[in-house]
Amino acid sequence: MLLAIDVGNTNTVFGLFDGDDLASSWRIKTDARTTADEMALTYRGLLAGDASDITGIALCSTVPSVLREMRVMLGRYFDEVPTVIVEPGTKTGVPVLTDNPKEVGADRIVNTIAAHHQYGGPCIVVDFGTSTNLDVVSAKGEFLGGALAPGIEISIEALASRAAQLRRVELVRPRSVIGKNTVEALQSGALYGFAGQVDGLVDRIVDELGEVTAVVATGGLAPIVVPESQTITHHDPELTLTGLRLVYAKNADLR
Repeated sequence: MLLAIDVGNTNTVFGLFDGDDLASSWRIKTDARTTADEMALTYRGLLAGDASDITGIALCSTVPSVLREMRVMLGRYFDEVPTVIVEPGTKTGVPVLTDNPKEVGADRIVNTIAAHHQYGGPCIVVDFGTSTNLDVVSAKGEFLGGALAPGIEISIEALASRAAQLRRVELVRPRSVIGKNTVEALQSGALYGFAGQVDGLVDRIVDELGEVTAVVATGGLAPIVVPESQTITHHDPELTLTGLRLVYAKNADLR
């Protein structure tokens, strides 16, 4: 079985693939202070009896300090398991057509290969995480670039910390767009505001790129925004894990 691990700034998502099928997946908090030994305890605890069945590992990370500890953990506890870490120089099959390809996050490249594999191209990936990323994939599967915006939770936390009479609220759909109290007004602004932001950016990208085959949403906060968006066509919560599986397969002959 393949263990795919996606380390994000806020959460880490990992799953077990049995062939092409995702058998199980988990989401845990990313903590840059966690040591390799603590990571091993967490992973082995959640994987339980499946840990001994792992035949390969695919990993991508946007947090350098966590990636460092992940390397130690994999070398110490999974040293006999073939491992592919997505980083500059890793074979992905994705041409990166940006000014500085090395600065593009590994998760964005992994999402590109998965989106093109699943939905064809050109397409747009909207990743709702610590930041909101809109990544553009060409008809040939190339990474063309995109747009980055502050994530929903970061924006709400910043507003609550800078405005004395405002506070953090649960991200749920309010009774109406016109909030009748402070909580509902904040929920309306966050939910419909970010849905409108995504729709506006997608429309502008389509104006430049032409029609797309799909607008694919992924990331932990996607379920909140997807129902309110007019441009998102697919919700694929396991997109990054699927991309890791595909990258691992491309590197099977290099291990």
